[in-house]
Amino acid sequence: MAESRIVADEFESNALTGNRLGDPAIRTTWIYLPPGYDDSTERYPAVYLLAGYTGTGRTFLNQRPWEEDIQQRMDRLIEAGQCRPMVLVMPDCFTRYGGSQYIDSDGTGHYQQYLLEVVHRVDGHFRTRASRAYRGIAGGSSGGFGALTAAMDHPEVFGLVADHSGDKGFDKVYSEDLRRLPDTLAAIDVGAALANPYAFAPKGEPFLQLMAAAAMAAAYSPNHADPLGFDWPIDPHTGELRRRVWRRWLAHDPIQRLTDRAESLRSLRLLYMDCGNHDEYSIHLGCRVMARELTRLGIRHRYEEFDGGHRGTQHRYDVSFAALSAAMPAEQAPRTVRP
Repeated sequence: MAESRIVADEFESNALTGNRLGDPAIRTTWIYLPPGYDDSTERYPAVYLLAGYTGTGRTFLNQRPWEEDIQQRMDRLIEAGQCRPMVLVMPDCFTRYGGSQYIDSDGTGHYQQYLLEVVHRVDGHFRTRASRAYRGIAGGSSGGFGALTAAMDHPEVFGLVADHSGDKGFDKVYSEDLRRLPDTLAAIDVGAALANPYAFAPKGEPFLQLMAAAAMAAAYSPNHADPLGFDWPIDPHTGELRRRVWRRWLAHDPIQRLTDRAESLRSLRLLYMDCGNHDEYSIHLGCRVMARELTRLGIRHRYEEFDGGHRGTQHRYDVSFAALSAAMPAEQAPRTVRP
């Protein structure tokens, strides 16, 4: 049987052309083709895997100390029979500020529309089962948020979702970053850092804090009339909450959107969430609220907490990939091997 392989697929996105940040519209999607793909004419389920903030699809292929990369992990899961052979699709939704939250925003670009372009391209160029029943979306942190948001907005495209520690419960997730923001803005040349973060130095803690806050503000509260291109949700000098802007942020919180998107979530074959029980951003608290409200609304879901924090949780993909695989319909057609 042919071994698994990774394909780099590059194309120019209509959705990202002319984005406000001037980020490239030509992107590379990294695609895992399972063992046996090249030996057969079989069509495979697909899972779209979204990286966390500052990550790209290629991040999943990086070697980390004492960790498997995603190809090694999938090969092991398939070999052990814990997961059916699947195509993994890992897009690049990086921005000048480090991330897009995988949503459509005038401040960053139309990244959710880009995800739909990637789906269309993958179904047209690779042997996938082009059906929501066999198409899942998953990710961690910002990638988990993006996966859940995409499933809420496009259940006709994604029939299964696995959200690992995705942003929810914004009042807690972002509270510490926003509390520190006035001091961060006073400690750094904001205009220079945001105009060209690649050239800016040193890239110390103020820089990292600024970029994370700017990425969220550009995604959630764009404002072309402001020189920065977005509104901060707090007063940069006093730290007081700007309630009008904060309401724009909350409009993206999955908990706040739950009632309006209940039918989308109810239609999913799998709604899986997990989080570490001492997540550094208190996302576990938001997950608990989300799980409670899903139960109240009678929406089938699976929520697990594990002993851990926000980082070093790649092992949880073992659980979610197995769950995604099990929730897809049983294979209907026998495997066809090429002569």
